[in-house]
Amino acid sequence: MSENRLNSGNIVEFIADIFERRGAESYLGEQVTMSEHMLQGAWLAEQEDAPEALVAAALLHDIGHYTSEFGAYSPDDVEDNHHDEAGGRVLEPFFPSVIVECVRLHVAAKRYLCATDPTYFGKLSQASVHTLSLQGGPMDADEVAEFRQNPYHEEAVRVRIWDEGGKVPAMKTKTFRDYVPLLERVVKQFAETRTLA
Repeated sequence: MSENRLNSGNIVEFIADIFERRGAESYLGEQVTMSEHMLQGAWLAEQEDAPEALVAAALLHDIGHYTSEFGAYSPDDVEDNHHDEAGGRVLEPFFPSVIVECVRLHVAAKRYLCATDPTYFGKLSQASVHTLSLQGGPMDADEVAEFRQNPYHEEAVRVRIWDEGGKVPAMKTKTFRDYVPLLERVVKQFAETRTLA
């Protein structure tokens, strides 16, 4: 299905299909698959009684790794070097800003936490330490100040913490299908607000 045929009525099923077809792919050298990682993020969010939007953001934060499924966006997407930005672009037409920004900022949030929390770097997996070096390392003071200007930066930090925690082999979680009703509610509410605007 091309990006032009996606709409608020079919986006959740489209993402579910991606999870089911490609979720077993390895996750950047971690000991969990891509779907296990994303489901663990959502599960951790639920354990903290996070609002539905943040559970959705935790579930979908790495959707940019599947950007090719949504049609071409830019030459950068071919190598998927910027899955955070790509994921935000994919979700933006269908999901509220808080979800889009948490997805878009989840790499920046790692860099932010490494700059502002002396204990955070020690919590990174070996693979996450490696990708941090490719992503620019800890933020400098100007980048920290800019990050804090985003109205959703605190939510993005929460999603990032769940992201880092979601790398545990054999953790019991829900399935993606268990989250379909939640995602459909979020998408429907967003579509309704856009219609009223």
